[in-house]
Amino acid sequence: MSPAKLAQLKPKPATTPAAWLTQMAADAGHMHVKRIAELGELLRAKARLPGLAAVASRLEKLADDLPDLDFSLLEPRGLWARALGKSKGSGSEFAHRFEEVGGEAAEIAATAMSLGSEQKADAAPLERALVELEVEFRAVEKIIDQGARWLQDMRNQIKLRQAAATDPQARRAVLEDSARCDILVDRLKMLRALCNACAPVPDLVRAYLHKRDALLQALHKSLVSEVDDWHGVLAPVAAVAAEGQNPAQGIEPQLEAHKDLEKTVGKAVSACQQLLGQEQELAASLAALSATQFSG
Repeated sequence: MSPAKLAQLKPKPATTPAAWLTQMAADAGHMHVKRIAELGELLRAKARLPGLAAVASRLEKLADDLPDLDFSLLEPRGLWARALGKSKGSGSEFAHRFEEVGGEAAEIAATAMSLGSEQKADAAPLERALVELEVEFRAVEKIIDQGARWLQDMRNQIKLRQAAATDPQARRAVLEDSARCDILVDRLKMLRALCNACAPVPDLVRAYLHKRDALLQALHKSLVSEVDDWHGVLAPVAAVAAEGQNPAQGIEPQLEAHKDLEKTVGKAVSACQQLLGQEQELAASLAALSATQFSG
């Protein structure tokens, strides 16, 4: 960075000691405020799961499509139905629908497996950012305590000086210090609001990350495994049905596998929706750390 750029980053120096004190009151804790805003932006970028909304939407569609796979089409048909080709037609319809739903399920399983692959390396940086955030807002709390004590002392002094101020210059100095106290009061209120916004963030982020990891594990293991099992059980029956033949040993295993997949997909949809809601709430909390009322 050039010297000219560096010079632009430096705050303008106060021209007098009184102006310097006023600036100190107005900017108390400004470096901590700036760093908290930076950490908030970093956490907003990392504490999320790109692609989750798309996966949730596709899972919802799969949850709607699975009940449409009509197993009654596999029920045994009479000799007359087979002679007219109705049995083969029903079996072909089932096989075609199974192929559509099965392809959809396989694609979702593959997408779910890749979900979160980029987030594995973020665990350590996220934890460091959370620890630093806690350090920063604890430092701001100390500034608030120190400022409150200074205000109390200064106001006590102002009361004594007001009684003793006899010339215009002394009275003006008292008024300036009183105004300076008012500036610091406003600054400390802002810092307190920032601390209140910071305080719940570490727990919110850690809770989100815990739920995110649990969802990814469920998608990577339970959902993918269930789709594989479902396809392995139904595919042979669909192939037989496509030829117009009835399953040799009934369809109870297929029905059971289908119910299991429906339950797993339903749970995955619910978990995705919960995490998306939690992600939105967390994003709002993190955005508050960079709000304009804290940037002054």
